[in-house]
Amino acid sequence: MVKSSEFYKVNIENLAGQVTVLHKKMIRLSVSRLVVFFLTFLLIYYTFKDWLYFTLVIICGVTIFGFIVANYTKIKRSYKLTEELLKINETELKINSGEFHDRPQGLKYQDPLHNYALDIDLFGKGSFFQFINRTATQEGSDSLANNLKANNIMAINGRQNAIKELASKADWRQNFQANASLIQVETKAKTILEFLKSHQSILPKFFKLLPLVISVLSILIVGLSVAKIIPAAIIGYWLFVGLFITGRFLKKVNVLSTNTDKMRDIFRQYASLLNAIENETFTSKLLIDKQAKIQLKNKKASQIIKELSKAMDALDNRNNLISAIFGNGYFLTDLKHTYTIERWLENYKDKVEDWFEVVTFFDAYNSLGNYAFNNQDYVYPQIVDNNTETSVLQLGHPLLKSNKRVDNDFKIQDRQFFIITGANMAGKSTFLRTVSLHIVMANIGLPVCAKKSIYNPVKLITSMRTSDSLTDDSSYFFSELTRLKYIVDAIKQDNYFIILDEILKGTNSTDKAIGSRKFVEKLVASHATGIIATHDLSLCEIEAQLEEVKNYYFDAQIINDELYFDYTFKKGICQNMNASFLLKKMEIV
Repeated sequence: MVKSSEFYKVNIENLAGQVTVLHKKMIRLSVSRLVVFFLTFLLIYYTFKDWLYFTLVIICGVTIFGFIVANYTKIKRSYKLTEELLKINETELKINSGEFHDRPQGLKYQDPLHNYALDIDLFGKGSFFQFINRTATQEGSDSLANNLKANNIMAINGRQNAIKELASKADWRQNFQANASLIQVETKAKTILEFLKSHQSILPKFFKLLPLVISVLSILIVGLSVAKIIPAAIIGYWLFVGLFITGRFLKKVNVLSTNTDKMRDIFRQYASLLNAIENETFTSKLLIDKQAKIQLKNKKASQIIKELSKAMDALDNRNNLISAIFGNGYFLTDLKHTYTIERWLENYKDKVEDWFEVVTFFDAYNSLGNYAFNNQDYVYPQIVDNNTETSVLQLGHPLLKSNKRVDNDFKIQDRQFFIITGANMAGKSTFLRTVSLHIVMANIGLPVCAKKSIYNPVKLITSMRTSDSLTDDSSYFFSELTRLKYIVDAIKQDNYFIILDEILKGTNSTDKAIGSRKFVEKLVASHATGIIATHDLSLCEIEAQLEEVKNYYFDAQIINDELYFDYTFKKGICQNMNASFLLKKMEIV
């Protein structure tokens, strides 16, 4: 697989050249269109008295003008697509250099009650979501957030294979993203699905032939009138017959038209994305299964949605006054297009949800594939369901730059509990979030920031950030107790990897030491696996009493009156604390 940075640089160079070429073509076509228009107008003026040349000029002028317009439209779409692809590649280089804090933060997905989302900076400024998200649809963004919060330990190998395959399809992923970005959608897919399920048919089935009958009669009446077999006034009277029939259904058709107007853009967008999925060859089971959900025997899902889009566009022509009056009066166009839309809904509305779900899945998983492509030096965890140990070599936090990051080896047996001590700013909290993110990423199927990972799948639960609530009239201490009670109840139902950071901060030091000790003993008695970080060295005494408990620490040293941190995970108990030194160093005391 080509190195991601080189891939983006080559793409930027090629795409920038293509954008320039396409822009020049658009200018030439614009000038040509203007020249043809004025030349045609001039020739019409000079041939006005000769009907043969006059007609020939109009036909040739309109044909050439139409050809140029069609070409211009085609080139313009290529230009916009190429411009979007250029933007995507430029953005990737920018994000890889660490500039991603201007991207969507996903704050609406933040849930303080979630098992781990708030504690490990999954959402918000500088979050993992902000770094990884490349979704082009709102539904894709929602799906990506749900994947990050899923805590799903089933079928991890299948997700790994899907992500590996999408990582290898960089061009396909970028085209998918670019095509989706070209169409701005305001209506949510959920709103459309609700409409499709709730819509009651306006027209009875026999209306299929009525517009055809009225159209034939209209042509016949006009023909008879031209032949002077019937009075010309009948043409006018007949117009009111068609308008009367259309008027009977006007309110309901107006409602349908309003709804379809909101739906058109998203159907146009999803049709192009379904077409991309249909025409790609996949080998991993998960991707093949998703692709199969949009495959019908006779037609492609993308083609079926295009048919609906055409009918919606046709119904939208009713907003043209001339088309509305004469189209409905003589051909019942509103009823014809309404009938077409309703029969489509009757045949396919139950399949639309599956089609939307598949597009949403690929939009979300493209972000995961993109992340894997950007981090080819990361490793996919080796999943060992029957093992009792998780072992990671050179584990690091994926959002820290490699030249500043300190990686650590981490190995923990099932039902072991680590107590981590360390000075302020020595790296305890960062390490806890690193281990947490390793579990989350491994469960999703992503490669992790490590040299090697042997992973025994487990769900994650944390208590690292607790806050009081004036709204709920709850103190900090009560909120923390509520969180700890939640953890105790959760581990009764399932196996979890528990990560705690300085618990019982809301009480005095003596009470905190006693309470923390009893809580750790409770977790160990429940056969829990996890880590607790603390400044309370007395908690480390449990290691001598309980075989499952192991002490580790992060160190800080004062060298030449300066603090020095090596951020290295070590076995034992921290002996160097730095609060007093920092108070003096910062001239606080």
